[in-house]
Amino acid sequence: MRDSTSSHPPTDHPDATTQPPSGPKFTHFTSSSAELTSLKIRLRQALRQFPDFPCPGVLFEDILPIFADPSLHEDLLLALQLHIQSSYGAHDRPDVIVGLEARGFLFGPSLALRLGAAFVPVRKKGKLPGPTEKAQYQKEYGTDDFEIQRHAIKPGQKVLVVDDIIATGGSAAAAGSLVKQAHGHLLGYIFLLEIDFLQGSEKLDAPVYTLLSSQERNSTSASS
Repeated sequence: MRDSTSSHPPTDHPDATTQPPSGPKFTHFTSSSAELTSLKIRLRQALRQFPDFPCPGVLFEDILPIFADPSLHEDLLLALQLHIQSSYGAHDRPDVIVGLEARGFLFGPSLALRLGAAFVPVRKKGKLPGPTEKAQYQKEYGTDDFEIQRHAIKPGQKVLVVDDIIATGGSAAAAGSLVKQAHGHLLGYIFLLEIDFLQGSEKLDAPVYTLLSSQERNSTSASS
């Protein structure tokens, strides 16, 4: 039997220097995951639903109560921050948050400020001054154009695109196209809600994260 030494500690008293770390990173991740779950529950409960608005068959999800309550607004920003930190870490921290007109403007600037990132708006054609880049997307009836100010995103900057809801995915895809036209690095897309059965996320060529639960096929969803 081999004698116990500092190089070969007894099996019933393993040397701490040879053991895996006790896990502050794991503990932190578990804590953050539990906190995110709690935040999502509170935020989901704050939403108001209006059946048959603005037309029959549509279940309207009203997100405005979140912004009417400072504590809920803080919950939203913290939830998004926790997701971004756990998903991208320090090495892929976003340099730019791109918000889509118009409801991406509700939380995009505050999230960017919280992350120490720039905020860049994507707007409908003709609403931004100066030289712009343009991307077209398909709507239910016809097409529309999104624009971004030229040089608002610098080549190589890491970018997250945010909006309140993803439906068919056309407008989000157009925003992603604008990021690529600017030679930015598209990290992904973040939405508060998703109309799941429309499968809009399948049109996007970067990771998609939806903070709150999706709508089922038995009703079409919109949000304010």
